[in-house]
Amino acid sequence: MPDAPGGVSAVLLAAGSGSRFGGGKLLAPYRGRPLIEASLANLAEAPVDETVVVVGDDAGRLRPVCEPYGVRIVENADWRRGQSTSVRAGLVALGAEVRAAVVLLADQPLVGTGAVERLVAAFERGAEVAVATYGGERRNPVLFSRAVWPLLEAELSGDEGARTVLRRHPDLVTEVSCDGVGDPADVDTAEDLRGLERVHERGHRFKMG
Repeated sequence: MPDAPGGVSAVLLAAGSGSRFGGGKLLAPYRGRPLIEASLANLAEAPVDETVVVVGDDAGRLRPVCEPYGVRIVENADWRRGQSTSVRAGLVALGAEVRAAVVLLADQPLVGTGAVERLVAAFERGAEVAVATYGGERRNPVLFSRAVWPLLEAELSGDEGARTVLRRHPDLVTEVSCDGVGDPADVDTAEDLRGLERVHERGHRFKMG
């Protein structure tokens, strides 16, 4: 991990059941290893002090995959009530010294280290909420300064994550272009995963050629 300004943690949301995938999504093989490892490897190089992985469904199988990366595991017993409960669980687990949290989804393997770097830089310039954009559209990850955590606690609900909160409080949001340093493609189905594998294979062949 490179030198970080200090006081920024990552919260990786990995608690869902992956029902559209048929279960076991984050453990499905991607580029020769479990899908979640792509996100863990990206965060290992990101400018954060710590990574907290919030698990729920499949916690028993995810823990031994995650622990070699030096992350802290937090179990969310309420994961069935939606993504908002995992965001809360991750924030509650952070220490008093943490000034901001970057929230990421574990099924977006192409969100690179560079995207996190840009969000942290925006925070250091004064952003209270920094959201990554790709082609001008807001996606993930999102950084929340500690000052807005009470707002999240009060307004997060269900499976909406933080999107509704961002829409309600546009004055708090700084958009950060992450074009060229990441891709927000996510994996909902087995076909999504196969599609990402094909993209990687085509890129590899191009480089080798």
